[in-house]
Amino acid sequence: MSTILEVKDLKKYFAVRAGVLHAVDGVSFKIEEGKTLGVVGESGCGKSTLGRTIMHLYESTDGQIIFKGEDITHIDRQKLSKLRSEIQFIFQDPFSSLNPRMTVFQTIAEPLDIANKHKNPKLSAKEIEKKVYDMMDTVGLARRLVNTYPHELDGGRRQRIVIARALIMDPDFVVCDEPVSALDVSIQAQIINLLLNIQEKKKLTYIFITHDLSVVRYISDEIMVMYLGEMVELA
Repeated sequence: MSTILEVKDLKKYFAVRAGVLHAVDGVSFKIEEGKTLGVVGESGCGKSTLGRTIMHLYESTDGQIIFKGEDITHIDRQKLSKLRSEIQFIFQDPFSSLNPRMTVFQTIAEPLDIANKHKNPKLSAKEIEKKVYDMMDTVGLARRLVNTYPHELDGGRRQRIVIARALIMDPDFVVCDEPVSALDVSIQAQIINLLLNIQEKKKLTYIFITHDLSVVRYISDEIMVMYLGEMVELA
């Protein structure tokens, strides 16, 4: 299998009142297509910062990020917008990452609407509607919920909306930032199995960030342990 992502000596530092915080400090790894890398460590060790830096939600301080053989460490805005459709992010807290004024349909369709502005030919309203309904079926959201708002749903359904929004652009690579930590144990199992089923169908590659060792053991092909911004073990 070919390597889809390679990270070389990646660093992300933040200026704080006491000096410089080394959130990610010289992390290197590779992920093969269709595999899952579990990233585990205690709170504050730099797991989420690593994911956000790979996604370009944070700009890296130093190091290299190579995606599909191309160096994406410093890319222009036009290439970044294309990259956004290939790399997606599932956020930790579904309630805070969803717009409370948008319905389920509007939330899942939003990435398609944004991409449509730069596409030629553009997707029609009917094509967008079909894609949204198909994605709702994929993640196990009943179609009758299409006009409901996040506050009307439980945590499991909200997380399914977040997953649907991330997958609607047909990405190849997904960063899952503790996607089940805010859910009940029974719902956690449903969401993890859903992610595994979707991975098998769509041949997705995951970085799965968590502090739960039982979860990371169940879902991962390889596990990376982080401590104080550094990778201390990969196996």
